Amino acid sequence: QGRLVESGGGLVQAGKSLTLSCVYSDRTFSSHPMGWFRQAPGTEREFVAAISPSGLREVYSDSVKGRFTISRENIKNTMYLQMNNLKINDTAVYVCAAYHSVTTINELMNTAPKEPSEYEYWGQGTQVTVSS
Repeated sequence: QGRLVESGGGLVQAGKSLTLSCVYSDRTFSSHPMGWFRQAPGTEREFVAAISPSGLREVYSDSVKGRFTISRENIKNTMYLQMNNLKINDTAVYVCAAYHSVTTINELMNTAPKEPSEYEYWGQGTQVTVSS
């Protein structure tokens, strides 16, 4: 089991951009579907985006579709979340998560779960605060 470490959070004005990174210290990174979630104070953990191990399938929540882009560099064991046109209600702790490793061609190409309960490994999170 590897460790997930997020970085790139901070304070940014509404309308600006920010890129988050998540490094997974496990040599099996390229076989794990990965996801980003967020949690604001007093709210439940919310799905943001997910990406299949191959990177061919990306899934987004309606609230971020068209503004956020998830990507990964398997050779660097790293996943990214490019966040554009940030809004005040994007303020939250952003957490990356790893699904268990998959093996079939179909799973490697297409598995990108949205439910938090499906993910096995979680990072500690990075705070994103969007101001007016």
